[in-house]
Amino acid sequence: MITKTIRRIVTGHNKQGRSVISEDGAVPKTMDLEAVPGTRFHEVWSTLQTPARIDNGEDPTLGPVVLSPPEQGTRIRFVDIPPDTQEYLDNGLKNMKDMFAKVGETNASTADTNSPHPLMHRTESIDYGIVMDGEITLILDEDEVDLTQGDVVIQRGTNHAWANRSDRTCRMLFILVDGQFDETLA
Repeated sequence: MITKTIRRIVTGHNKQGRSVISEDGAVPKTMDLEAVPGTRFHEVWSTLQTPARIDNGEDPTLGPVVLSPPEQGTRIRFVDIPPDTQEYLDNGLKNMKDMFAKVGETNASTADTNSPHPLMHRTESIDYGIVMDGEITLILDEDEVDLTQGDVVIQRGTNHAWANRSDRTCRMLFILVDGQFDETLA
């Protein structure tokens, strides 16, 4: 289990237009995924448009947790992924549709009884996934690859899952960028 608290420093501007630290502390929003026990989202920040609006506005992470980035926006989060258990591998599929619905992605789950992992899913985004601590296996329809600390995945709207076949939690950092499928991939 990873116990290090994620510290977030947010900059801003004072009334004179000078740069200041607006916030310094733990990320204010986390969410445990009940369907995958031990999995936790740590919401760091998001933007609502491109180009991103630069202001001293409200913290965009305080609303509901949503899997994908906002339309024309971005999202950055840490995800703690516990080791897969046999119980989860055997019975997790039945909870996936509901779990994805809880994070605003009703149709993201692509898993069925023939899938290589119950967490198979696809989103219309470019996701940069960086292994911060531990190890994880990226599973695709036709391939899989083992990743360790410092490895980076550029996930381009592919059907995929993350399998933790180790004996300890893996912490990943994800930067999600809204995308649009090319008509040949939609």
